[in-house]
Amino acid sequence: MKQGHRGSRGENVESTLPAFAWGLIDGVTTLELDNGITKDGVVVVWHDEEIMAEKCNDTVPAVKNDPDFPYVGKRIVDLTLAQIKTLDCGSKRLANFPLQLTYPGTKISTLSELFKFAQCADPKHEISWNIESKINPVDPTSTRGVDDFVTLQHNEFVKSSYRLSQITYQSFDWRTLIAMKNLEPTIPTAALIEQTTALGEDNGTSSWLAGLRLEDFPGETMGERIAHAAKSIKADILSPAAVSIGNGVEPVDGGYFPFTTEEMILQAHELGMMVKPWTVNYLDIAEQLIDWGVDGIISDYPTQIRRLVRQRGESVSPSFPKRRVLQCLSQHLQKV
Repeated sequence: MKQGHRGSRGENVESTLPAFAWGLIDGVTTLELDNGITKDGVVVVWHDEEIMAEKCNDTVPAVKNDPDFPYVGKRIVDLTLAQIKTLDCGSKRLANFPLQLTYPGTKISTLSELFKFAQCADPKHEISWNIESKINPVDPTSTRGVDDFVTLQHNEFVKSSYRLSQITYQSFDWRTLIAMKNLEPTIPTAALIEQTTALGEDNGTSSWLAGLRLEDFPGETMGERIAHAAKSIKADILSPAAVSIGNGVEPVDGGYFPFTTEEMILQAHELGMMVKPWTVNYLDIAEQLIDWGVDGIISDYPTQIRRLVRQRGESVSPSFPKRRVLQCLSQHLQKV
């Protein structure tokens, strides 16, 4: 039910081993994360296409007189793993997330390294995963392409020791979902979508939806048409933004418009898909979505979602033993 967005972004520096560790301690059932691919073809755990100064600090060049240094401001696709491993991405607390715990000196992890940490913290292999391909169809030079993402991520999934059925493959770029299903039909796929990816310029064909046009699908509402479109690419899960871009941020606000609607959820369920909206950081929205019947919630604050679910009398999964998880974190955490 509960997914820790980028580990647990509201509570720990995002996309780092500490964020995933505390997500497990706080009882998330699924770890949600993003993958980029380096210049030398390594799958890393990071959300952004480039290294942002708001999140990371340069330390030293990977090699003497490296012409690429400093690396902050450069794109993942243009940096090698050795260069990326010099970055401190644990010292900065984001302004929008003032409760983040920082872990100074923390390096960006590879997907392989995250799986090795998980094998230590989760010896029974109970974790579920929701792993995104951070690919950009609008600017193809800013990331690796579809074939590289699908092939390299799939290789890591197979080596992870987790069952492929435990790993959901999600993307805004639906081309990667189609390609992954063709390569490995047993991997569940989740179709990510939001207001800006649903339609192209001037309501034209969106680059994100693999050539599909929502207007070509049945349904009286956009939400119903989105559900049909996701089903057409054999998605197992529809994962829409919870809220439309607008003036209101909560159901009680004027100008609030949900992107995930009750009609969308009902239609997706009729078509045999689950619905797991993101990123749900307001309990008013979480309560509304639960009332409408969503199958999961992706949040920066998984601890609060867990409390809400328990308060409503619904079952919650047991958390992972704190002592074991922190011991594994100590063993696997890399610092500059």
